[in-house]
Order: sequence, then C-alpha cells, then structure tokens
Amino acid sequence: MSKTRLLIVMAAVALLATGCKEKKKTDDIIAPKVEAAKPSAPIRMQDYTQVKDVVWLDKSYKITIHRAPDDSLQMVKDETGQKFVDNRITLTITRSDGSVAISKTFTKSVFNSYLDDEYRQGGILEGFVFDEVDGRQLEFAASVSLPQTDEYIPLEVKVDNMGNLTIERDSNMDTYGNGDKHDDEDD
Repeated sequence: MSKTRLLIVMAAVALLATGCKEKKKTDDIIAPKVEAAKPSAPIRMQDYTQVKDVVWLDKSYKITIHRAPDDSLQMVKDETGQKFVDNRITLTITRSDGSVAISKTFTKSVFNSYLDDEYRQGGILEGFVFDEVDGRQLEFAASVSLPQTDEYIPLEVKVDNMGNLTIERDSNMDTYGNGDKHDDEDD
C-alpha cells in the first residue's frame, strides 16, 4: 500500500471514529428567553353617558347616568401587574322644569358590603344603567367587574322618590337579553 493510500485510509478511519462518538446528553433546553409583557400605562374606560326620559309618579323626569374614570380613586391591578383606573358614576334625575330632583355619586366603595375580597381589591365599578320604574322606585342595574374579563358581580340599585337608596346583589339576572324576566319553572 502506498503512503498516500495509507494516509487516506487512516484519515477515513479517524473521521468515522470521531463521527460515531456518542454526544453528551443534557437536560438543558435551548430556547430563546421570553420576557413577560411589561404592564403599560394604566388602562382607562371611556366616558359613558345614558340619558332616558321616564314618567315616574305621573310626572316626567330625565335620568342621566355619567360614568368617567377617576384618577383620585385607588387603581387596581390584574395578575400581570397591569393597572386600571376605577370609575365614578353620577346619577342625576331632573324634573321637567330642569331642576334637580335627585343627584347621587357612586364609587366601588358604595358597594363594598356586597363584594368579596377579590372584587374589593381587583374590581372596578364598570356598569350602571337604568332598568325600570317600579311604583315609587326607579331601578338600576350596576356591576363591579374584574377588568377586561367577563367576570362581574351584578347589583340592583333602587332609588325612591325621597332619594333613599336600596342596594342588593342581583340574583335575578336577565340572561335572555331582552329585559323579560322568566320563571324557569314555567318553561
């Protein structure tokens, strides 16, 4: 065998020997490091106003509900640390001559006794809408929600003609979407 051939065979054997060498196994997983999204500036809901004309106790009234984010209220955080600005809701009931019959301001703290700790600490006052006239009372639906979720506590707020408030958790929610109250036993 010539020297050249011998060198070629030896080189091939060396390559085969190193190529078949078992690689060291590790439990390391090589992947790019993913950083959690950093919270952005506090999130604020849009201002909202509902105006409704009603006949109550045989007289005409205008109900105005105005929701606005309020930086003076304590902000809440979700599980990622994202901050949310809580809301202040103002209810104004005016007579046909424009004079104010009733004016009430609501923050989440008004509803604290109807909330559990999760909603007291992480919820915001999100909704407040007129529902119906019921005798001497005007009924409203309110909600304290966990921001950017479908989770909320429904509340019923009643205001009588003297301006007295009654608040309770709403156990008879409208799940039919048309305002009709249904009795499941009749179906």
